[in-house]
Amino acid sequence: MIQSVRPHGTGQSEPPDLEALVSAFVSRFASASGKGSGKRPIMIVIAVVIGLVLLWGVLSSWYTVQPEERAVVKRFGAVIGINDPGLHFKIPFGVDTVQFVATERVLKQEFGFRTTGTGEGGRTTYSPQQFEDESLMLTGDLNMIDVEWVVQYRISDPIKFLYRMREPTRTLRDISESVMRRIVGNMLGSEVLTVGRVEIQQKAGEEIQALMDAYDAGIRINTVEMQDVVPPPAVQPAFNEVNEARQERERMINEAQKRVNQEIPNAEGAALRTVAEAEGYATERVNRAEGESARFSAVLAEYQQAPAVTRSRLYLETLNKVLPGIGQVLVVQDGQMSPLPLLDLNRPTPPTAGGDQ
Repeated sequence: MIQSVRPHGTGQSEPPDLEALVSAFVSRFASASGKGSGKRPIMIVIAVVIGLVLLWGVLSSWYTVQPEERAVVKRFGAVIGINDPGLHFKIPFGVDTVQFVATERVLKQEFGFRTTGTGEGGRTTYSPQQFEDESLMLTGDLNMIDVEWVVQYRISDPIKFLYRMREPTRTLRDISESVMRRIVGNMLGSEVLTVGRVEIQQKAGEEIQALMDAYDAGIRINTVEMQDVVPPPAVQPAFNEVNEARQERERMINEAQKRVNQEIPNAEGAALRTVAEAEGYATERVNRAEGESARFSAVLAEYQQAPAVTRSRLYLETLNKVLPGIGQVLVVQDGQMSPLPLLDLNRPTPPTAGGDQ
C-alpha cells in the first residue's frame, strides 16, 4: 500500500484496491459456477486469482517520484531510506510502503486571510470571510491593530517532518501566531503601522526558525511577510485623525527646522560681516594714526631746523585748505552803505573775447 502526503491538486490518484476486486470477482464467479459441478471451474477460479495477485504485485512493485518530491520508503513500518525523483521499485504486497513529501516546493501558512485562487488576468482572489481571531492584536501602547501575514517554508527533512511530530504544520501555525503576537505586543502601534514592518518580519522569522529547530520538525522558514497592517474598522476614524495630527506636527517641525536652517546662517553671516568691518575699521584707524604720527614727526624735525619757514608753510597750507570752503569774503568799511565784495571765489569767471577764461 502506498501512502501520499502530496498537496491537493497534483492530478495523481491512488492505485485501485486489487484485494477488493479479486474478492468481488471470486464471489461472482463462484455464484455463477455453483449451479454446475466439477473441478474445472475451481481450477479456473484459482488461475484467475493467481493471475490477479500477480498483476497486483507487478503494478505495486514500482512508483514514480515527481521532481519536487522525495519518497520516504518504509518496510514493515520501519523507514529504510529516502528516494530522489524518478522511477523506483519496491517489494509489493504491502511489504514496502511509500510516502511522498514535497520537499522542493515552497509552502505557506496564511494568517488573517485566505487565498481562494487566481481570477481573470492572473489576479489573486481572496476569501471574503474575516479571520479576526488570528489578525487582531494588542500593541505595546494598548492599541488594537489588524495584522495579516504569511509564513513561507520548506520541508528540509522528510523523515523528521513525517515522524518527529504528530502535526508539524499545525505546530508551525501555532508557533507563528504566538511569536507574532508577542513581537507586536512589545512595540508601539505607530511603529507597527509605519517603520517597524521590516524589523517585525526579521525577528519573527528568526524566532520561528529557532523554535522549529528546537522541536526538530524538519522545517526551514524562508520568509515572513506582513501583507496588510491596518487599524480595526471600529477605530479607523480615530486612527486617521491621529495620523493627520502627526503629519501636521511633522510638517510644522519641518517648517521650523527650515526657518532655523535659514536664519542661523544669515545671523552667522551678519556677525562675520560685522566683525570683518570692525577689524577693517580698526586697521584703518591704526594705519591712519601711524601715518599722522609719522607726518607729525617729520614736520617736527623740519620745524626744529627752520622754525620760521615751517610756520609760514603751515600757515599757507592751512589757508589753501580753508579758503575754498569759505565762499564770499566781504570787507566792510565804516561810513559806507553797502558792503564791498572783495573776494568772490565761487563766482564763475566770464569768458574773454578770444574764448579764453
